[in-house]
Amino acid sequence: MILIDAGPMVALISASDNHHESCRTTLETIAEPIATVWPAFTEAMYLLRWSWRAQRALWEMIERGTIQMFYLNIDDARRMRELMEKYRDLPMDLADAALVRTAEREKIRRIFTLDRRDFSVYRPVGVGRFSILPAKSRENLIRR
Repeated sequence: MILIDAGPMVALISASDNHHESCRTTLETIAEPIATVWPAFTEAMYLLRWSWRAQRALWEMIERGTIQMFYLNIDDARRMRELMEKYRDLPMDLADAALVRTAEREKIRRIFTLDRRDFSVYRPVGVGRFSILPAKSRENLIRR
């Protein structure tokens, strides 16, 4: 299983997004199921608010099972609050806290995100360092 953050959901749908091609290429290499959480889905919907067609496309990804949904419970909420407090200097938003908590609970190490800076800092208990997709390309490494 691979978790997906809001950024790639938006980039996959919006051809004008700067990350559209890298996210499409990454998606083509993924054989495992992909899942998200409601806060990340909500964030993606908000970012796609400019187009009902784009929002409908995101809904269809959920309805077709292209992206599965992990649910959160009260124990997850407590842990998410702890995570947001721990990473308050970044700061950690609700969607990131939900993804990190889900990674801990489900023992998922791989995440499809454009938020490399924050997810390279987060350390889910029992998982350790995230393996972040899309992988940095050689071209991106040379630019830095």
